[in-house]
Amino acid sequence: MTFTDQLKREFQLKKVPKRIISLVPSQTELLVDLGLESSIVGVTKFCVHPKHLRLSKKVVGGTKQINLEKVKELLPDIILCNKEENTKAIIASLDDIAPIHISDVYNLDDCFELIEMYSNIFQVENKALKIINDIKEQRNLLQNRLKSSLKPKVAYFIWKNPWMVAGSDTFIDIMIEEAGYENAFKEEMRYPEIELENIKLKYTDVIFLSSEPFPFKEEHILELKLHFPDKDIKIVDGEMFSWYGSRLKKSFSYFETLHN
Repeated sequence: MTFTDQLKREFQLKKVPKRIISLVPSQTELLVDLGLESSIVGVTKFCVHPKHLRLSKKVVGGTKQINLEKVKELLPDIILCNKEENTKAIIASLDDIAPIHISDVYNLDDCFELIEMYSNIFQVENKALKIINDIKEQRNLLQNRLKSSLKPKVAYFIWKNPWMVAGSDTFIDIMIEEAGYENAFKEEMRYPEIELENIKLKYTDVIFLSSEPFPFKEEHILELKLHFPDKDIKIVDGEMFSWYGSRLKKSFSYFETLHN
């Protein structure tokens, strides 16, 4: 059987994969929600949902560094990667071990496409369709509730030393809009480094400090309050803005709590 991933790469499978290695935390969670937990044999140390998974499955490394020998020992039928999460070197090193599916997600349509691809590869059509429909239903509920609301302008910080924010051409930027906000740094690409004197910060309504990849804490709110005493500064759940897949079922109700 011939399949295509999100980079338009073709790969062959002789049968439905029964031994899966996932090198992407959000995709690992998606596999579980598709009912495929028993088929997962290897994960990364960052695959934290569900919490018990790293105790019952073999951890083969992180998303940027993996143990090739551990991967080989698991005899995977397929390895699931992501263009942004995993390096070209990692993907090249895996090429002789098993077929590789690479995701490339920038918006919700890409998310739905990925779920549909997994649906076909692992033959879990009904569960995949339910996840997609659940996400769309939650999304429509939030859009209807925010329809007449003005969009607050937000700066979304992902890192400190140096300070970095989410710009355009990122999944976070799309989710900022989905959440009912306007990205103050939309004119900048990817994840620009900025100074706290940046003029755009002066005109933001709210500052979000993401819980990942940098673990912002209350102390960082106090630090920024010295610079922006009148700004609304919040620590937000980074998974809700950056994890695609089945995590999106929870994102839209979370966004509503931010507005409330």
